Amino acid sequence: MGITVTFVQADGVEKTLDGEAGESLMELGRANGVEGILGDCGGGCACATCHVYVEPEWEAVVGKPDDIEEMTLDMVSDICKPNSRLCCQIHLKPEMDGLRLVVAPSEF
Repeated sequence: MGITVTFVQADGVEKTLDGEAGESLMELGRANGVEGILGDCGGGCACATCHVYVEPEWEAVVGKPDDIEEMTLDMVSDICKPNSRLCCQIHLKPEMDGLRLVVAPSEF
């Protein structure tokens, strides 16, 4: 059984997807055509084209960005929020079942 994740696109359309443990949210979103999840760097934490906002109730489960992710998020500092993450750096775990993310507005 998969891990259910809902991406709320910038246009308000929600896409609920089933992923597998260990899969990055960027891979899941890109493979399923989630608008705004481009992943131009292929998951190398170098481009911020997979920027999402983690719903507040999920922040503790997902965790905080590391220093490298924080530096990459600086590239989009004008649209960053305290709950900003790059979804290439979030790998699915069973306890993330039901996770909700809002795709950040694209600047690219």
